[in-house]
Amino acid sequence: MADLLTLQNVSLSFGEKRVLHDVSLTLRHGESRVVMGSSGIGKTSLLRLCAGLLKPDSGQIQCHAARISMQFQEPRLLPWLTAAENINTVLSDKRDTLPEALEFLTMVGLSEAAALYPSELSGGMAQRVALARALAFRGELYLLDEPFRGLDEALRDDMISLVKEKTKDAGLLLVTHDPEVARSFDPHPFIFK
Repeated sequence: MADLLTLQNVSLSFGEKRVLHDVSLTLRHGESRVVMGSSGIGKTSLLRLCAGLLKPDSGQIQCHAARISMQFQEPRLLPWLTAAENINTVLSDKRDTLPEALEFLTMVGLSEAAALYPSELSGGMAQRVALARALAFRGELYLLDEPFRGLDEALRDDMISLVKEKTKDAGLLLVTHDPEVARSFDPHPFIFK
């Protein structure tokens, strides 16, 4: 199976602070990789590099994904749109896809929140809307940054099952601090030190 994403000896600095040094990893279709490590060590920067939002100081990144779906640590919902409308923004025909957006809200257990605006959602609800939006985009590569943050254990486990199901034919690179989440996706997580 061909590589979907390859990083070879990637380094990144912000001014004098080096956040990534000589990082290499490979991700294939249908494969999940987890990145763990303490705060400020470059996990989010790694995802941004993979998405093309940052350029490395050195090394090479090759991404063969036609569509990249990214969920940031913070939900980044558009405040003037309802929960359903936020999901609808990534669907192909905005006029006719609201029922599909509602299906994704139901998948994350938020069918009753469809008409709520981001300011009316709790942190965990906003996180699930952002996750539903990322899944609705149907990427070939998913880059998820702490997607289950703020969720209780039962809800987290439900969302883990959903992500596994929806990303099984794609590539998934997931950042987490939670060892249980890491083990759910990758028996050998990539640990930053």
